[in-house]
Amino acid sequence: MKLPKLKRKTVNEAALSFSFTRRAMVIGGIQAGFGAMLIGRMGWISIAENEKYNVLSESNRVNLTLIPPRRGWILDRYGKTLANNRTDFRVDLIPDRVTDPDGTIRSLAELLSLAPDDVERIRTELDKSAGFRPVQVAEKLTYDQFAAVSVRLPDLPGVSPSQGFSRYYPAGATVGHLLGYVGAASAKEYEERKNPLLITPGFKVGKEGMEKSFDLQLTGEPGAKRVEVTARGKVVRELTTRPDTPGNAIKLTIDAGLQEYAGRRLGTESGSCVVLDCHTGEILCMASMPAYDPNNFSDGISHDEWGMLSNDERHPLINKSLNALYPPGSTFKPMVAMALQNAGIDPRERVNCPGGYRLGNRFFRCLGRHGSVDMHRAIAKSCNTYFYTMGNRVGIDVIARMGHALGFGEKFDLPVLSQSYGTMPDTAWKMRRYNQKWTASDTLNASIGQGYVVVNPLQLAVMAGRIASGRNIQPRLVQGRYPPAAPMPFPQEHFEAVRSGMWEVVNGDGTAGRSRLDVPGVQMGGKTGTAQVRRIAGSQRGQSGDWKYRDHGLFVCFAPTSNPRYAASVVIEHGMGGSRAAAPVAKDVLTFLFDPAKAMERLAELEKGWGGPPAERMARQMAAFSLAKAVKEGRAPPPAPSPADATEAAAAPAQSAPSRPADTDAPTPSTSANPGGSR
Repeated sequence: MKLPKLKRKTVNEAALSFSFTRRAMVIGGIQAGFGAMLIGRMGWISIAENEKYNVLSESNRVNLTLIPPRRGWILDRYGKTLANNRTDFRVDLIPDRVTDPDGTIRSLAELLSLAPDDVERIRTELDKSAGFRPVQVAEKLTYDQFAAVSVRLPDLPGVSPSQGFSRYYPAGATVGHLLGYVGAASAKEYEERKNPLLITPGFKVGKEGMEKSFDLQLTGEPGAKRVEVTARGKVVRELTTRPDTPGNAIKLTIDAGLQEYAGRRLGTESGSCVVLDCHTGEILCMASMPAYDPNNFSDGISHDEWGMLSNDERHPLINKSLNALYPPGSTFKPMVAMALQNAGIDPRERVNCPGGYRLGNRFFRCLGRHGSVDMHRAIAKSCNTYFYTMGNRVGIDVIARMGHALGFGEKFDLPVLSQSYGTMPDTAWKMRRYNQKWTASDTLNASIGQGYVVVNPLQLAVMAGRIASGRNIQPRLVQGRYPPAAPMPFPQEHFEAVRSGMWEVVNGDGTAGRSRLDVPGVQMGGKTGTAQVRRIAGSQRGQSGDWKYRDHGLFVCFAPTSNPRYAASVVIEHGMGGSRAAAPVAKDVLTFLFDPAKAMERLAELEKGWGGPPAERMARQMAAFSLAKAVKEGRAPPPAPSPADATEAAAAPAQSAPSRPADTDAPTPSTSANPGGSR
C-alpha cells in the first residue's frame, strides 16, 4: 500500500515574525511575573517585616552576655542568716580577645597558683568556646590575687577580672544536710530547662536540701551586658549593662543558734538531733552529724575530700534526721502505753516482773527484776516485762494504729527532696511483705521497739510532741500562717499518764536521772532507748566490739513538763545506750533554749576534749586523710610516730569499753529470743 505524500508547509518571513513575537511575549510575561514576585517579597520584607529584621540585624551587631543573678538569702525564724552571698573576685577569659592563649594561661597559672587540672580545663574550654562567651579561670580569689591580675591587664589581652558573689553558709557543716549546697548546672539539668543562664560562668543551682527544694524561688533575674561585635564576632566595645535582680529570700522555722549548737553538741558522735515547737509543729533544729561543709561543696570539692567523705563509716553524706532508719528501742514505749490505754488497759493495773516474760519455751529477758509495776513505773524503769505482757494482750494491730496516729510510718508534707518513713508493722504488713503470719514473738519484740519496727528521728520527735501537747501537730520547715493543730482523739488522762511516767524517767529514779535540767523552774520529761543492731547474747553485751556493731542510743523528751513547749529526739548511732549517749545531748540542747550562756559554757568545755569545733576537726581529718593517701601512693614518706602516739598505742590493748550504767534500758534477750534489730 502506498502512503500519501505530506504537503510541505511553506515558511515565510511573516510566519517567522509572528512565531518570534508570540514566544517573546510568553517569556516576557514569565519574567514580569518573577519580577513582580521579587518586588512583592522585597516590599514585604522591608515594610511588613521591618521590625523583625531590624532585631536580627541588631543581634548580629550586638551580643548579649548574661550576668548571673545573686541568690536569695535563706533566713531563720528570727531573720538571722543561714545562707547568704558574699563578695568575691573572679577572673575570666574572653576567647576573641586572647592573642596568645598559651602564654596567657601560663601567666595566670603562675599568678593565681592554678592546679594542673584547672589549667587543662581552661585550655579545653577555651578551644570549644565561642568568641564572646567567657571562660572561667578562677573564682573566690583574694584581693591580692585580683589586684595582681588587674595591674597586668595591658600584658594579658583577653583577661577579664570582675567582682561577683558566691554562696556562703556561716554555720558551715552544722547546716550541711539541712540547707544542702549549690553548684554548676549539669548537662542533664540544662537539657531539662534549656535556659542559657545555666551555662553562664559563675551561675550556680541548688543541688541538695533547701537550696534545691527552693531553687526557682532563690534564683533571681539575670542581668545583661551588651557588647558590639563585628561580623566575625570580634569585640568592638561595650555598650550598656543591666544589673541583675536578686532572688527571693526564704524564711525557715529553724532557730539558727539552736541549729548550730545542736550540730556542735553532737561532737564526734554520729547521729541526729531534732527539736520541735509543741504548739505549732515548727522545726526549730534538724541537725545531722557528721556532715559535709556546704561551703566546700559550693566551691567545688576536691577528689581527696570526696574520697574522705564517701569512705567514712559514719556516713557524713546521709541526712540522718530524715533518711536514716533505726529501731526505736524503749523510746517506743510511750506510744505503746497510749495504745494500751486506748485498748482499755487501766494504767494502774500491775504486772509482776521476775526478770523477763516466758512465751512457750522462749524466755524474753527484762533489764532487771522490777517486781510489781504499773504503767507509770514501767515507763520510768523501762520494764520490758510489763510491755511484753500488755502488748501480747492487746495485739500488734492495736499498737500499729496508735503508732500511725502518733507519726510512725508516716511521710510528712515537708519541702525536702526525700525522707524515709520506716516501718510500723502489723499483721497485714507481714503477710504482704513476707507472705508469713504474724506471731506472738513478733508482737513482743515490737512492744519494746525492736523486731520489724524502724523509724527516723523526725518521727520520734513528732511522737514526743504529740504526746506532750495532746495535739495532732504537723512538722513545718517554712514559716507561714498555719491553722492551730487539732486535738488528738484520745482522752487527756491518757496523755497525762504517759507524761507522768516520762517525768519520772528524768526527775525521779528512772533511767535518765543524771540528765535532769540545771535550769531553775524547768523540768524535762523523757524516755531513753537502746536499740540493738545485731543479735547478741547476754554474755557478749560488753559493747567492746567494733563501733558499727554497738547498740544505738536514743532519747525523746519534752520541756517544760508543767506546760510543754518543746519536744525533741536525739539518736546517737552505736552510742551504747540512750541514758549514756543521747540523753546528755538532749539535756544540753534544751538547756540552750532556756539558758544559752550556761549551755555554751558546757559546750566550750566539751569541745576542748574533742579537739575544737567541727571546722577545726574536719580540717585535721582532711589533712590526715590526704597524708595517708600520699603515703599509700608513694608520694610522701610515712610520718614518724610521736612519743605520745607510742604511749597511747601501748595502753590501748589494756583499755576496755566502759561498763553499762545501772540506768541503761537496753533489752537483754537470751539467745533463744529474737530481738529483731535494725532492718
